[in-house]
Amino acid sequence: MVVGLVIDQMRWDYLYRYYDRYGNDGFKRLLKEGFNCQNTMLNYIPANTAPGHTCIYTGSVPSIHGISGNNWVDNMTGEPVYCVDDDRVYLVGDATKAPSMSPRNLMTSTITDELRLATNFRSRVYGIAIKDRGAILPAGHAANGAYWYNDKTGDFVTSTYYDTAYQNPAWLRDFNKRNVADSLVKLNWTLSDSLKSYTQSTEDDTHYEDAFKGESTPVFPHKFNMMSKADRLSAVKNMPAGNTLTLEMAKACLAGAEGGKLGSGSDADFLCVSLSSTDYAGHQFAPNALEMEDLYLKLDKEIASFLNYLDKEVGKGNYLLFLTADHGAAHNPLFLKDKKIPAGIAFSITTDLNNYLQEVYKKAMGGKDINLVNSIVNGQVFLNDTLLAVNKSFNRDEIKSTVRNWLLTVMQQRYNVPVSYVMDMENPDKAAVPEPIHKMAINGYNYLRSGCLQIILNPGWFESDKFSGTTHGAWNPYDTHIPLIWYGWHVKKGETHNTVYMTDISATLAAMLHIQAPNGCIGNVITDIYP
Repeated sequence: MVVGLVIDQMRWDYLYRYYDRYGNDGFKRLLKEGFNCQNTMLNYIPANTAPGHTCIYTGSVPSIHGISGNNWVDNMTGEPVYCVDDDRVYLVGDATKAPSMSPRNLMTSTITDELRLATNFRSRVYGIAIKDRGAILPAGHAANGAYWYNDKTGDFVTSTYYDTAYQNPAWLRDFNKRNVADSLVKLNWTLSDSLKSYTQSTEDDTHYEDAFKGESTPVFPHKFNMMSKADRLSAVKNMPAGNTLTLEMAKACLAGAEGGKLGSGSDADFLCVSLSSTDYAGHQFAPNALEMEDLYLKLDKEIASFLNYLDKEVGKGNYLLFLTADHGAAHNPLFLKDKKIPAGIAFSITTDLNNYLQEVYKKAMGGKDINLVNSIVNGQVFLNDTLLAVNKSFNRDEIKSTVRNWLLTVMQQRYNVPVSYVMDMENPDKAAVPEPIHKMAINGYNYLRSGCLQIILNPGWFESDKFSGTTHGAWNPYDTHIPLIWYGWHVKKGETHNTVYMTDISATLAAMLHIQAPNGCIGNVITDIYP
């Protein structure tokens, strides 16, 4: 059995920032008994959830696999797209048949698809996560099932893409009847230890954090039992209980999967688990918050429990587990500025840019209110190409040049937002951008789903609509240096500081399982992990 454990928004340094406080059976067990790839990097931008999960399981990059962000603009239609949207399927049990989710936007196979193909579909593959994209994209096209959290009901759900019987399996119905989400959130969120023991965090109440709904300040204890049920079911995503919920769901799937317990057959099964709450909490509190330290202490115990469960149900040495992350996260810019480190926030600039373009091209617009920029998504400028294709009054190359000059000059002069580079992704060889940034931008560019200009802000800067919390997506090490630990079947103890890439994970799995690599894989096998 193979278990993929992706911890959403886990910075590499979290392995060591809280190391002295971890127990012996969670992260420390993996580090001491497994193989640690200390210098694992993303080799593309944007460093976001959907591309990250996809890269792990395809060994490919957005330019090839097509998942260019969590969201993007379809350059053929000008319409916004969410990475796993599919209007041809609906949630199982949804009488309204509202459009739901599937992996159909993914252009390549995954390592999980290749395992299914290699065993003539005897191997079973499941994806589990709070986020739909965290479950669907790893499980791939040919999965037996992918299940994600519905914060309106507290249930895990799936779509008719997977469940052609249009009825959830018995084990899932039994799990949902337990009302695990609401039971966990009612326990509230209290510190695991005395406040004075949390030496790796800021004070409890800072302006770098967001409070939960109904709180006046973001301080412990966080109490949820007085909230409405709807608010409680939503809040569970942002707290340690969300990780507990996900791993309990993973255990239920392992034990109850169709065809018998996973890992019990003659062919390898694959369980893809993504822990989304670390990302939700990171966005809310930022890396230095007391909440993040406590969340990782609790997660350490959850991982220990999950490993013990795998030992019991599958057998120690009978499963191959890898732990990694889809991306990291930046420090909160206000926190950095308070510590005299350069940083800042760029607020949404699309409106200001379009206003400027309306002034410049007023004559060509003929008095009409026209937006020449469709949107800025993933740090990429999407022009209004559906308009420019039919309106010959505009010169597209000239507009692109005007936008680039505005970003490099007016953004700094008027808004004090330092832009390091603006790459013309349709002419990348002309961009004077250093490696590895140049290559990362090219790897992230898909001509159908990416903007024609890539904006690179100064280190420490990111685009946001608020001053609290954090985000990710940039090329910098805080966003692109991730943990990667291999553990269990055919893995030796040790570590390497050689640079490996996220694209190498699926290549290595394929080699270990003696199956074909995914059809868009560009990674290399990490041979250091072999005994």
